[in-house]
Amino acid sequence: MKFSTAIAIVSTIASAHAFAPSMKTTSTTTTSTELYMNQQPSTRLQFLQTTAATTLASLTILPKSASAAKYGSFGAGSPEVLDPSTAIIDDEILASTAVQNAFKKVKNYQQTVQSIKQTLTSDDQADVGPTIRKDLDFVSLRADLNTLNSAFDEDTQRGTDRLVRLIMQDVTELETANRQKDGVKRSEKRLSIMFGKLDKLEKAFGDYLAFAG
Repeated sequence: MKFSTAIAIVSTIASAHAFAPSMKTTSTTTTSTELYMNQQPSTRLQFLQTTAATTLASLTILPKSASAAKYGSFGAGSPEVLDPSTAIIDDEILASTAVQNAFKKVKNYQQTVQSIKQTLTSDDQADVGPTIRKDLDFVSLRADLNTLNSAFDEDTQRGTDRLVRLIMQDVTELETANRQKDGVKRSEKRLSIMFGKLDKLEKAFGDYLAFAG
C-alpha cells in the first residue's frame, strides 16, 4: 500500500508540472491582450480619428501618379481618377432626350457659377442666395447630374460619381457661406471662402462635362 501511495504522489506531482507551462502561457496571453487593449482608442472620437487616418493613408498609397497626371490636378492621389478621353459612353443613351436635356442643364449650372462670380466681383456684399437656391437647386442639380451619369459605363462612373459628390457638397457649402446676418458686412475671409467654392464648382462642372464632351 505504501508503494502504491508513493506512485500516486509522484504521478500527482508530475501531472502538476505537466500543466504548469499551459498556466504560464495563459498568463502571458492575458498580459499581451491587456497591453493590446490599452493601446486601442478608448473613445468613439479616437476610433473615428484612427479610422480616418488609416483611410487617408490607404488612399495616398494606392493610386498611381501616372493616372493623376493624365487628368491634371483633379483628384490627385485618388484611385478613382480617370482620363475623360478614356470614358466609355453608351451613344444611344447619350442621344436620348432626357440625357441631352440634362447635358444642357449641367452647362447652364456652370454658367450660373460663372455669373455668381461676376456678381461678387462687382459687389462683394451682394446676396447671391436667391440665385443659388433657384439656379443651383439641390434636388434638380442632383437629378440632372445623375441622368447624365447614366450614359457612362460603370468604370467611367467611378470618376464621375466622385465629381457629383464634390459638386453637391460645394453647392451646399457655398449657400452656407453666403448666409449673413442683417446689417453685418461680409468679411474678406467669408468672401474668399465663397470665391474658393465657386472656383472649385466651375472646375468640377468643367471636369464633369469633359466626360460627355
